[in-house]
Amino acid sequence: MRLRSAILCVLTCVLIGCSYIARAGAPQYAYRVRFTDKKGSLSLSDSASFLSPRALARRHSRGVTVDSTDIPVSPAYIDSALTLTGGKMHVVSRWLNQCVILLTDSSQVNNLKGKPYVIDYTYLAYYPSGLHKISGGNPKFSTETKAFKNAPAAKKTDNYGSASSQTLFVNGNYLHDAGYRGEGMIITVLDAGFVSVDTHPVFDSLRTAGGLLDVHNFVLNTDDVYGYDNHGTEVLSIMAGNEPGIYVGAAPHASYALYITEDDSSEQPVEMDNLLAGIERADSLGTDVISVSLGYDIFDYSSLSYSDIDGKSTDAAKAANMATKKGILFVSSAGNDGGTSWHYVLTPGDADSTLTVGSVYSDKTTDPETGHGPNAAGQRKPDVCDLGIDVIVANAYTTGLGADAGTSMATPQIAGWATCLWQAKGYLKPAAIRDFIIKSADHYTTPDYNVGWGTPDFQTALMLLGVKDAPNPYGVNWVTAGPNPFTNEIDVQISVSLSQIAYFNLIDIAGRSILKTNRLINGSPGSIVKLQVPQSLPAGIYLLRVAANGQKTTLKLEHH
Repeated sequence: MRLRSAILCVLTCVLIGCSYIARAGAPQYAYRVRFTDKKGSLSLSDSASFLSPRALARRHSRGVTVDSTDIPVSPAYIDSALTLTGGKMHVVSRWLNQCVILLTDSSQVNNLKGKPYVIDYTYLAYYPSGLHKISGGNPKFSTETKAFKNAPAAKKTDNYGSASSQTLFVNGNYLHDAGYRGEGMIITVLDAGFVSVDTHPVFDSLRTAGGLLDVHNFVLNTDDVYGYDNHGTEVLSIMAGNEPGIYVGAAPHASYALYITEDDSSEQPVEMDNLLAGIERADSLGTDVISVSLGYDIFDYSSLSYSDIDGKSTDAAKAANMATKKGILFVSSAGNDGGTSWHYVLTPGDADSTLTVGSVYSDKTTDPETGHGPNAAGQRKPDVCDLGIDVIVANAYTTGLGADAGTSMATPQIAGWATCLWQAKGYLKPAAIRDFIIKSADHYTTPDYNVGWGTPDFQTALMLLGVKDAPNPYGVNWVTAGPNPFTNEIDVQISVSLSQIAYFNLIDIAGRSILKTNRLINGSPGSIVKLQVPQSLPAGIYLLRVAANGQKTTLKLEHH
């Protein structure tokens, strides 16, 4: 669903209208078929055949066990359903034990009536010229995250170029300065298309470093994701863009999977099944974070009711909640229906476990177009907000940059920064990372249904996370002291990446402590601490020991 109902949750988006229209063939009807069990499928002991090593490692590190929902759908049931209906396979869900098939004769679906392995079947979509003619195969993808050998580090705020304002808006630069830029993490983006991601210079380092792990088009069952729509390009650039001095995104060193699940040619319930299939493939790949700037409420011939948006009932919400159980942080847009008669969040932004993102202005006031809560179960939504006005993105139709707006643009910012934050302690569960982000937000003590808990501060979130071993971005000279020689006062200049307590101990050459104190230091370069020393201090050599930011250093000083 697009535009007014904001499935892509964006105010302006250029479409390639002919890309999906150019389908030729007989009409096809999409039906969802649900099965009773998984008889004849693989067992839990075969998990290495349907989950990648990266996926299994992620689950192990976050205390998630493989269970019956991970087992693939029974091949015998699928084959029987296709044979009885003359259908073609579209997508499969092992989590919900169902599949979507495409029929040229809709009456053939009735051949499934009374079959003991079929719970029910549901009509989802109609394609006058057909959708695709080939059956789906097994996913083929690389699960190795690559090091960014050729990507320059972004350590200074002026290196962010046109992305500086949106970076500083949430203090995301502190994560990068602390050494967290997404290395070793995987982000999956589900969207409508990724025009020019294979050519745009802002993605050069992503391509060079092998950071694109997997691509798939779930609408047409192909691996072509670059010929359809520019919305995903904009979303991806906010996270993966990496041209230091020109544009640096929130997670420039993460690896990515790009999936098309949104169909530009129509608005039909089957798109939630596409989304579910994409999420499950992301799980199999070993994804850490999923970013979804999509949402659903109104379709071409039907619509959801508010009671459906209860955080657990739609297939989109079920997919988001299941992804969270599998150890994935699911970040979803609230939608742009705040100014419409609907005005609520869309699904999967209603999901219980989703980190749902709204849009605010540069002064952090509410963007009235953001869909708001509560969901139908009374849960507060959105959870947090980020800048959603004049967000700088890659322009898919030039080699330069542009600006866009809406919750679609706010969502990948939060997803990217959340990825970098999680990198610091990757063993934590998604709910814990979500909680740290919420606790860092500016409305944490006064939440509402428009901005949720407000705009996060990722410097604060990193501090709340209790990171003690983050590398100091200011190098070996992060502490200096003078004058040297000193008299009655020592000026200590200290640079740390976040506000914290710094500890000082002045000792003589015999190891006796002369002055021992601590001070609260603001997270910034060059903070000055003045240490008053006893006037009776004898002349001689002294050592100043300083501890902060999980590091220690010792300076040699002389007293006259």
